[in-house]
Amino acid sequence: MTLDAPLLPPDDPFYTTPPGIDALAPGTVVRSRPVEVALFGLVRQRVAAWQLLYRTCDLDGAPEVSVTTVLLPWGARARSRPLVSFQCAIDAVAPQCFPSYALRRGAWTIGSIAPLELPIIAMALEQGWAVSVPDHEGFGGRFGAAREPGYRALDGIRAALGFAPMALGSATPVALWGYSGGGLATVWAAELAAEYAPELTVVGAAAGSPVGDPAAAFVRLNGGWFAGFPAAFVAGLRQAYPELDPVLHAHLDARYRGLLGEAEVRSTFALLLRFARRDVTRHLRDGIGALLAEPVLRRILADIEPGARAPAAPLLIVQGVNDEVIAVADVDAHVRRYEQAGATVRYLRVRRGSHLPLEFLIVPAILDWLADRFAGLPAPTGTCTVASVARSPRALRTHLAFVGLAVRMLAGLPIGGRESPERIGLRQRDSEHSHLVGDAAIAVEC
Repeated sequence: MTLDAPLLPPDDPFYTTPPGIDALAPGTVVRSRPVEVALFGLVRQRVAAWQLLYRTCDLDGAPEVSVTTVLLPWGARARSRPLVSFQCAIDAVAPQCFPSYALRRGAWTIGSIAPLELPIIAMALEQGWAVSVPDHEGFGGRFGAAREPGYRALDGIRAALGFAPMALGSATPVALWGYSGGGLATVWAAELAAEYAPELTVVGAAAGSPVGDPAAAFVRLNGGWFAGFPAAFVAGLRQAYPELDPVLHAHLDARYRGLLGEAEVRSTFALLLRFARRDVTRHLRDGIGALLAEPVLRRILADIEPGARAPAAPLLIVQGVNDEVIAVADVDAHVRRYEQAGATVRYLRVRRGSHLPLEFLIVPAILDWLADRFAGLPAPTGTCTVASVARSPRALRTHLAFVGLAVRMLAGLPIGGRESPERIGLRQRDSEHSHLVGDAAIAVEC
């Protein structure tokens, strides 16, 4: 049977901005619709899911709309439950990579990251939690822009809390979670939450490999196997900062400017293939030093670096020591900025695990840490360099549960269908008896 593909966001009337949004409060739901979520667009998942179009703003505070996909466990009862805002690693500009499209049944998902993260989202649903998955890059795919990923995530939370079918109240405890580009969006949301959305009860934010220094990552990845990420970053930034385009036109040759146009329509993994080993310096008229010295670019690069504000909620940051995409030194410096600003930070540096596998390896640790925050337990602090996050008995049990969940997802069986208030209460009591508060799944000596 052939599935009808959903319309891409630019062609879908649901995404159309209505008149008068500047008069709406941030997080106001403009329109909603139920949707079917599917594994890789093919296997329908038995979860309750809706999409919400809501009012938010861009990096300069100008009103706009965005979409979040909100989910509940299958057969969920109308009762209070925590909410997790999961920021996907979109890492692209093309609309087929937006979670609101890529998670839907019938979507063409090849090359997008969000479908790979759906089992992680499902693990949160298995805990009985509600989940919001915002299109944190906005409709323009503004990858790398400052602040606005946080605004969109926080307003997506507001929209979810105000959406009656979710049955969530204003006092709902909220946590943030994301990895890589989604980790960057997560720390922006954590930094902005207390000022931008003080009414939200944000109890913690877990960010894996949150980039740390986007400008340094651009220079380091250029010319390597992951040169597609810098290309996507530039393509996204010129959407968010129109003043960048004349600078790029003055320094880049026509060939690379054309490649940036391709970057706006290619999926994440297609970008990596297209730009592998491509060195931007071959396309610069005066060298990379002259480009980076441009006052406009220097201002933008300073604007997009996170860490200037101390999040009010506790943070868990996880980074691979030998990560081939994000440098551990950049995240080390990011954490130091937070600590110097007075943030409550638990920082785990993991020796084993490359960039993409580590996102899945750290799931047990993050689930435990989030459950402890929802249970109101004190947040641990300090830096710990560990050999692995996957070898303790507790972590192994969670990974086995993860594999079992993936099998059930492939079979289209219910996600979170066994939930009950008693089951979630047991999960919280287990956390209270953890020997390593917040680190229950980690098999190391710190």
